[in-house]
Amino acid sequence: MAKHFAKIIVYGAQSVGRAFVKAVRQEIEASRVAAQQHRTNRLSKAKCHDLAVKGMTLHEAQQILNVKDLNNLDEIRGNYEHLFRVNEKAAGGSFYIQSKVFRAKERIDRELQDKLEAALNETQSVTPPPTPPAPSPAKAAAVEAEAATKATKATKATKATKATTKANRV
Repeated sequence: MAKHFAKIIVYGAQSVGRAFVKAVRQEIEASRVAAQQHRTNRLSKAKCHDLAVKGMTLHEAQQILNVKDLNNLDEIRGNYEHLFRVNEKAAGGSFYIQSKVFRAKERIDRELQDKLEAALNETQSVTPPPTPPAPSPAKAAAVEAEAATKATKATKATKATKATTKANRV
């Protein structure tokens, strides 16, 4: 009887040991997958940036403020003010919901700011290079005088050539 009891204990310990080893291996694998996912999210700027502002996605912020179009600033502002006022503690509202409304507005504002910065960067890269500054009046006068001198010399040379040509014909 003691022999059977010892076998039961040994088999039980072996099965518990195998289950424990299997659970540890699964936990290690899950940890590796989570670390890989974290690295992927960190490297992917868009996904990481989406959660960067108070841990709220843009889609979640739009749902909280009941906004479909981010270009309609009046609707965003109106919905925010209404929801913020309704959820004030003095009016019997919930501070938690009020803070969610505030974070949603903050998230949408951040998205709009990023779009504005991207548009500015795009326009700055498209604009032509600046034109060189106009020369000073003294420099402009000197350039004009030099051009006039060259024109006078050219005129004199042309007259001399004509006179030579006429003399050769006679």
